Amino acid sequence: MLRHEFQPGKLIAGCFLALAGVVYAGDAGGLWETPWFAVIPIVVGGLCLAGAAAFLTSALRRRRSSRAERAPSEAGASR
Repeated sequence: MLRHEFQPGKLIAGCFLALAGVVYAGDAGGLWETPWFAVIPIVVGGLCLAGAAAFLTSALRRRRSSRAERAPSEAGASR
């Protein structure tokens, strides 16, 4: 059994923020040159994707829970 529910929005946000850190670390280490503004689209895009994933996840969970609440009452009424 899971100890907590899976939250894909937080996973996506964390991956994009880690990517931004890798980009800056590569620049600091001298592996490549990164303009100061290059990370802004990575972070904003990642946060937008994370928000969309969190919205879809909550909508699916809400739909599943409402369907589960209706199912026992419909089964009891048909008997």
